[in-house]
Amino acid sequence: MEMEKDSREIGIGYRHKKLKTSFKLGLHALLTTCSKEEFCKSFPRFTQAEQERLHRLYIKVIVSLHQNIEDEFEILCEETKVGNILDIVEELVEEQTLDPLYPHKSNFKDVAQVLSTIKKNEIQNLATMLKKTEAENEVLRSRVELLRKQVQDFSGASNALQKM
Repeated sequence: MEMEKDSREIGIGYRHKKLKTSFKLGLHALLTTCSKEEFCKSFPRFTQAEQERLHRLYIKVIVSLHQNIEDEFEILCEETKVGNILDIVEELVEEQTLDPLYPHKSNFKDVAQVLSTIKKNEIQNLATMLKKTEAENEVLRSRVELLRKQVQDFSGASNALQKM
């Protein structure tokens, strides 16, 4: 109850705060970095120094990706006015719990339509974010593949020079 009071004082509703918290927890679960050992096992032909540089780059990319997705989520919440809608839902729930005759006064079709629209927008936004993340992942895969080829080319040239 006190958490609800604190979130209202700073201008963000309890449900909106819970949505943001849930999103961040879900994002964290999806983009958890792997251990350095696991990462290095993926690049056995690279030197330890190269593996460390790649791992630092990987960590930077994951951190950046986290921040970019969170920022994009914030922008989408602002554009779609999720906070306002959740505040309305919160008020409706509050009215319903305070007034035992409330079910007879409200138009549940309107509420259902609003909630349906919210869910459709949420699905569309999540699909857009997923496509964007998949594109970013593809770019990262391409970069890693390019680095692998460059290392192989460099190793081949180094071997040729050593034979001379």
